[in-house]
Amino acid sequence: MSDAQPTLTSLPQILASRERVSAPQVRFSVPADWLQGRTTFGGLLSALAVQAMRDVCGSNWPLRALQTNFVGPVAVGHFDVEVTLLRQGKNIRQVQARVLQSQADGQPQVCGVLLGVFGTGRESALPFIRPAQPTVQRTAEQAAVWPYIPDVMPAFTQHLEFRHAEGGVPFSGSRDAYSRTYTRLKVAEGVDAELLSVLLADAGPTPALAMLPGFAPASSVSWALELRPVGDIDAQGLWRMDKDAIATGEGYVNETTTLWTPCGQMAALGYQVVAVYG
Repeated sequence: MSDAQPTLTSLPQILASRERVSAPQVRFSVPADWLQGRTTFGGLLSALAVQAMRDVCGSNWPLRALQTNFVGPVAVGHFDVEVTLLRQGKNIRQVQARVLQSQADGQPQVCGVLLGVFGTGRESALPFIRPAQPTVQRTAEQAAVWPYIPDVMPAFTQHLEFRHAEGGVPFSGSRDAYSRTYTRLKVAEGVDAELLSVLLADAGPTPALAMLPGFAPASSVSWALELRPVGDIDAQGLWRMDKDAIATGEGYVNETTTLWTPCGQMAALGYQVVAVYG
């Protein structure tokens, strides 16, 4: 038997291979190593949709907010992101993106709908406020690295490093419905902080899974993300995801995520509804 490791397709490679198939449409191709169950990892899907928005409508203004509805699974292969400029004002640009993938009958299926809000910086009388990153039990150096376990962990996690710092571990029957995790994209050269913020803010499992004594699949239904421009960051540095389950019941979780850059700046605030099938 061969001990050769499978060849992985990095995010920079996926971005480099995208095609502009029409004025409003950008095509991406995603391999099996980016799957989360039977669908493409939602954080990757959202990051690629943001890239398509920037390709079609411009990348001169930073992304301030992103709303994502995961309508249906996105299978291995290519899919198109159809971009529509809804409104362009003096300071705010609102852009819609639909993720489309052809089905067996050749008809395109809407698999995701996203709304991105891009806004230019401007003079303001508001004071500049940035929250301080709270301390956790373990530093990045002290936290243990989670190994990738094939057929147990989602395939996309091969591309990421996770270090558990505090809170519950999935499927451990813990009482802790929160988690603090260091993470990074292993191959991130050329990927800017904005796209990394989108991808990493969705990288960890819902902390509610820690309360379960055994495995159960989970899937995001809707996701709202608010971003803060953070400037240049260390592409190989460890970010931190702080996730909290706020409410659970009837197979759903309402959770929040705060994402911190490697240098401790708040990069994003996320709010998700997650369906748990168990």
